[in-house]
Amino acid sequence: MRPLALAAFLALSAQPAAALDDIVITMPNFTFTSTPNLIAEELGLWAKHGLNARIVQIAGVGATNAVIAGSADFAQAGGSTLTRAATRGQRLLAIANTAERNIVMITMRKEVAEAAGFDAKAPLEKRAAVLRGKSFGVGAINANPHAYLMAVAARAGIGQDGLRVTALEGNAMWAAFQSKQIDGMSNSPPWPLKPVVDGLSVVIASGPDGDPPNAINFAYNVVVAKPETCEKRRQICVAMGQVVKEAIAYMHGHKAEVVALLGRRFSNLEPKLIAAAYDEIIKSTPKLPVVTRQSLENADDFNVEAGMMKADAKLKSYDGLYTDEFVK
Repeated sequence: MRPLALAAFLALSAQPAAALDDIVITMPNFTFTSTPNLIAEELGLWAKHGLNARIVQIAGVGATNAVIAGSADFAQAGGSTLTRAATRGQRLLAIANTAERNIVMITMRKEVAEAAGFDAKAPLEKRAAVLRGKSFGVGAINANPHAYLMAVAARAGIGQDGLRVTALEGNAMWAAFQSKQIDGMSNSPPWPLKPVVDGLSVVIASGPDGDPPNAINFAYNVVVAKPETCEKRRQICVAMGQVVKEAIAYMHGHKAEVVALLGRRFSNLEPKLIAAAYDEIIKSTPKLPVVTRQSLENADDFNVEAGMMKADAKLKSYDGLYTDEFVK
């Protein structure tokens, strides 16, 4: 190398690396909906796009409340949480959606379902009838797993007092199922899927398979921030959008690698469960993680169906609550 070229190279090498932007991301719970985050960490996508991400679990709507309070930059939460916040004047901006179907599944102990006359081939309204009077573990109260259970129950005319619901973390949910403290589960994979894979439960309703119809084109796991965050720190919203976009593309193109990654991160789960859970998650994963007006309206409809919001409180407009500019 020539002396001048060598000097220039050494000068560039001596320059400090550009500082990363510190961000905090909150999530209601860690399930397979965390897969894009795990991929981002595995592939170094956070640093590639200039971010130093710290991901924190805060149960239920607390994850979104942390963004509203200013203690977190982003939250990953249900679109229904976003729209409920908007009705209270707490407007957030959804910049990406990692799941365009409602990922939640409702599963029930096989012998309990069969005793109630369950028919897997029956219309959803008939299948939902077996929920009456039963007990279920959900990922969080008033979050999407709870709303999904109540919306499906409503299809059979079952209201809030028609079944028993307890918020349980995934492993605690399995323990409660094994001890017969609960009859079933409403949550995203892998938790409700395990007893199905083990032959102990049946699937009552499945968002990834299109139950109910408005579970398709759904804002299930949206990345939200305060609008002023994307105005004042636009670079972190651009970076977040691109990280999600690249991680989603990897999910679709590298099944074996993603399943292996999940196996390392969820080492207490057996391989057949991880593979089955991936197959459910990928049904709901969009090719491009855009948020749409229809996906938010469908999430809003779930609030109404679930009895968590009155019909006249449904938003008249979703303008200003979502954008696709950061995932283009």
